[in-house]
Order: sequence, then structure tokens, then C-alpha cells
Amino acid sequence: MTQTEIDGLLAEGIRLFNNGYFFEAHEVLEQAWKVAEGTDKIFYQGIIQAAAALVHVRRGNYTGAISVYLKSRPKLYRFPAVWMGIDLGQFRSELTRYFAAVQAALATTGENCQPSRPERIPGTKQVPTIRWAP
Repeated sequence: MTQTEIDGLLAEGIRLFNNGYFFEAHEVLEQAWKVAEGTDKIFYQGIIQAAAALVHVRRGNYTGAISVYLKSRPKLYRFPAVWMGIDLGQFRSELTRYFAAVQAALATTGENCQPSRPERIPGTKQVPTIRWAP
């Protein structure tokens, strides 16, 4: 796979992610992850895990969402604020805010919400997005 093709997968994965298609973003980004090497592989894995965590929230699985998010965190935090053209600092900040709300809801209720109603979680109406760095 050429670098241009890999870059295209990243761009498509980000487009899907930002449109709320987290599972589909995961699938596209996984193609890039499979051919990536070294730190790029870790970077892709972090974003893929963040997407998977948001899939869990959508399905009402708070516990699974937090577990997968916590796996993504160290991978995403090992990179500078801008990486591969992405404003990673902004993305990490939005993920932290979002999953703090999910953790708070889980701690308060001790239950998972209904899969069809993840919007019931206070503080999660603004879903994290991935932005290109200026």
C-alpha cells in the first residue's frame, strides 16, 4: 500500500468518525493500522480504540466504553499536540471531557443506559471530533 493510499484511509476514517460513523471509521482506520509500522501503528491503534469506545457508548455499554477509552489514552498521549497533521491535543481534550461525563454517569447510576438512548448521559451531547491542525 502506498503512502498516498494510507493517507487516504486516514482522511476517510476521520471523515467517518466526525460524522458519527464510529464503527465504520474503526474499520477503515484498521486497514491503515495493519500496514503501519512503529509509532504510526500505535497512533492508529489509539484512534481506533477511541472510535470503539464511542461505539460502546452508543450501544449503552458504559463499562466497556470506559475500558476501551482507558486503553486508548496512553497511546494518544505519547504523541505531541500535533501529529500526522491532526490536532491531537484538541482530540485528547475532547475525549477526556466526554469520557469523564460517561464515568460520572456510571459512578452515579451504577448502570448502563439503554442502547437506543445514549444521549441520556449528561455532558455527552458534544461528541469528540478529530480536526486537522491549522
